[in-house]
Amino acid sequence: MQRLLFKKMASTTKLQRLRGLMKAPKYDLAAYVVPTDDPHASEYIAPFHGRREYISGFTGSAGTAVVTLEKALLWTDGRYWLQASQQLDENWELVKDRLPTTPPIRTWLANNLPKGSKVGIDPSVFSQSSFLETQNALSASGITLTPTEENLIDQIWENRPNPPLNQIISHPLKFSGQSTSEKFALVREQMVKLNAIAHCVTALDSIAWLLNIRGNDIPFNPVVISYVIVLEKKVLFYVDNRKLTPEVISHLGEEVEVRPYENIFNDLKEISEKGNVWIDSSSSQAIYSAINPNHVVIETSPIPLAKAIKNPVELKGMKDCHIRDAAALIRFFSWLEIELNQHKVHTEYSVSAVLAEFRSKQPDFFSLSFETIAGSGKNGAIIHYKPEKENSAEVSIDKVFLCDSGGQYKDGTTDVTRTLHFGNPTPHEIECYTRVLKGHINLGLAIFPDKINGHQLDILARIPLWNLGLDYAHGTGHGIGAFLNVHEGPHGISFRPNKETLKEGMLVTNEPGYYEQGNFGIRIENVMAVITVQPKHKSADKYLGFEHITLVPYCRKLIDIASLERAEIEFVNKYHRECLEKVGPLLDGDSLKWLQRECEPL
Repeated sequence: MQRLLFKKMASTTKLQRLRGLMKAPKYDLAAYVVPTDDPHASEYIAPFHGRREYISGFTGSAGTAVVTLEKALLWTDGRYWLQASQQLDENWELVKDRLPTTPPIRTWLANNLPKGSKVGIDPSVFSQSSFLETQNALSASGITLTPTEENLIDQIWENRPNPPLNQIISHPLKFSGQSTSEKFALVREQMVKLNAIAHCVTALDSIAWLLNIRGNDIPFNPVVISYVIVLEKKVLFYVDNRKLTPEVISHLGEEVEVRPYENIFNDLKEISEKGNVWIDSSSSQAIYSAINPNHVVIETSPIPLAKAIKNPVELKGMKDCHIRDAAALIRFFSWLEIELNQHKVHTEYSVSAVLAEFRSKQPDFFSLSFETIAGSGKNGAIIHYKPEKENSAEVSIDKVFLCDSGGQYKDGTTDVTRTLHFGNPTPHEIECYTRVLKGHINLGLAIFPDKINGHQLDILARIPLWNLGLDYAHGTGHGIGAFLNVHEGPHGISFRPNKETLKEGMLVTNEPGYYEQGNFGIRIENVMAVITVQPKHKSADKYLGFEHITLVPYCRKLIDIASLERAEIEFVNKYHRECLEKVGPLLDGDSLKWLQRECEPL
């Protein structure tokens, strides 16, 4: 994801100014919590909302800063430990989140602040569920969680970026496959069951899906900063009307009423005086506080699950765009191999720009789906490494090259990782790559009864690595949107528990890896569709499996064929035949020769 760009300002000065505000009589705070989140609980955010990055200097997409009068700490997960350790200055302490020995932020605050302290938060960027959990933990230790009317970071932020004003576009039926009226009916049916007169939708991808619109307010995520309230007879759309075009107004229709973005809080207060207002627990504490407490219903919204189960039109679009995307990626790999063999110099940053150019030439291309992760050698071991123009490394023919990239197309979204070597890999690199590939295949070949969740399948991708004493500190797979966010729930495949079962029509990535700090990183990622399968015997009513829709060959020279089982060899050969059949017709010259060579049977 595109890192946010700020005027350089020492962390020391920023922290001094923040602590000065915290000590002011108006606030009198012992600590201030700065999450990554925007008011919509977005994973990736607009530069305008990049408060945690501004105060800490850490550019990763996940993490929470905690500033006390004496300390500055950053919690982030295993994807970002190495990156954070390199980006945080001497004022900051990295806390490795999600380790068994690492306390949650609320526990750390309860254990380290004196009784009677106040902890400040901006309620617009704190979910209602997180607020309640934190409040309960702190109050048990005599500490008060204090919402502030103004965000303290905003008050010290010089040259803050402006709010985005990008135009909205419609997402027509030929791509969406389902009308807005059908989607509104789904929500209203659940409203009746919950005895609610309104459902407030705050997640930006849910709003885009519900209204069949797309935008460009957050880099790489085709969403619009907005809110929606679904009522019995109409739908209220809270957005800056400068983003609307006549075509979009016509697309929205008479049922949708546009209102100013900031009116959401007053309208929630007014509507909730008349009856129950239903919100998801991911909604912010500010949204929750605007609703009459006697008329608030907190239940999971049906939109994320409905959005995750792709309809036939969306599935076809996803498969089609993956073929075009594969052609772009194969052209890039072929070009890069030729360039390196001719001893031409390219950096991780410059080759990322070339890959973006190849993608941009594909039909219905809209943007990248995230900032390309291109890591040569040791940089590949930084799980979410993003090369910078000023200091990215040279791509070496003698080093492992990890490339994780994707595109947004009007008919779908792609996310693919391939690890390659353009020279002579070492036996250790080959062994590690093959173990990752075996885990990738093991998961990809899984057949399982429905009612199984991704947490239960995660081990399949790790066993070949565990057998060699290897592992990776991230989940194995995530959902993916259809011309929407590249990371999508509610399902996933991870060592972290997730009760959402996999269902036919869902899309999920399969991306095990191995990262050897200081040497190299390996990851192999395909997008897979969950499909119904017919095993020989059936002890359950329905069995599911996976169809791989990513069509980019694996790196032949990194595969130890002798260590593969017969079924694994058959999988690779069948997969490569499909790559040739579907992507080959879009290629010619050197890129076609490259594909043909890589797809030769093992």
